[in-house]
Amino acid sequence: MNPIELIPTYYPVDNELKNILLTHSESVAQKSIEIADRHPELKLDTRFLYEAAMLHDIGIFLTDAKGIYCLGTHPYICHGYLGADLVRRAGFPRHARVCERHTGAGISLKQIVEQNLPIPHREMIPESLEEQLICFADKFFSKTHLDREKSPEAARKSIAKYGEEGLERFDRWCELFL
Repeated sequence: MNPIELIPTYYPVDNELKNILLTHSESVAQKSIEIADRHPELKLDTRFLYEAAMLHDIGIFLTDAKGIYCLGTHPYICHGYLGADLVRRAGFPRHARVCERHTGAGISLKQIVEQNLPIPHREMIPESLEEQLICFADKFFSKTHLDREKSPEAARKSIAKYGEEGLERFDRWCELFL
């Protein structure tokens, strides 16, 4: 099974939510591959980048984010680990790590505990270069403005709201990937 075949399993009906998921994920996938192509020295797995970027937000339908047609019951911040659970159960643990670790600029166990976040108590910071690149590329695209890419400054400003730790990671990624 191709991992991308999971999308119609959880999004069987063509509707606004599926359109948002596919449009956003395709933007993230394309940016990830463009960056990988500009940096052959990093030896990134572009097939994996595409697949994992297409799946990184698969758990959004389980959350309550009515502005983007998500009618689930969980807080939106849970979409990463919820999607990871789905993808892991389907037999794609490497792709699941991307789902789990892409929120914000990654979320440390310390942040989870200190902010009393409603997610499992474990490190959720991207580790592999592919995990880091997809997380980075995701910061340039919102699900509410599908037609535009944020500038690095705008992406940085969004991340700054959540603390210095993620901002430092994003700045390192700017140096590595841009």
